[in-house]
Amino acid sequence: MSKKILVPLATGFEEIEAVTIIDVLTRAGVNVLTASLDDNKNVKGANGIVVVANYTITQIDVDSLDMIVLPGGWDGTHALTDDENIQSILKKMNEDQKHIGAICAAPFALKQADVLSSNYTCYPSVEEQIKQDGYTDQSKVVQDGKIITSRGPATAICFALHIVKNLVSEQKYQELKGGLLADFC
Repeated sequence: MSKKILVPLATGFEEIEAVTIIDVLTRAGVNVLTASLDDNKNVKGANGIVVVANYTITQIDVDSLDMIVLPGGWDGTHALTDDENIQSILKKMNEDQKHIGAICAAPFALKQADVLSSNYTCYPSVEEQIKQDGYTDQSKVVQDGKIITSRGPATAICFALHIVKNLVSEQKYQELKGGLLADFC
């Protein structure tokens, strides 16, 4: 049975990150659910690109999820940070010891939910907003337990492939890495 991952889309999300995550995970056979934070499923990203979400956040069965992955973008991150549904899902996923991912500015939303791990990475300068020890800028992707974080748009493929390695298999990771010409990951 394929894994099920939620990628919530909030106005101002970073398009490269969201679409890369959705694309790579879909190629790996993962069931990717995209959800808007409100009834408007047409969500405008940080650069004006509109992505149509499959669901609204209130339609998501959290217990059926294997992971939640937050794309960055400052406005999108602040919306995810302020959204009670997202914060509740993050806390529940953490309590249930399920995987949680965040890239770019989105680890800030994990900090707000009190689920950010001791070791993490994020977009440069966001660590100053997070105000938590354990930040590194030496890795594209950092995994600490079930929490996976990454730096930004240019690391999105490596981030998504790392998720594939964790949730699907090393074989699928290697297959996609080769097919995507992602030898930099």
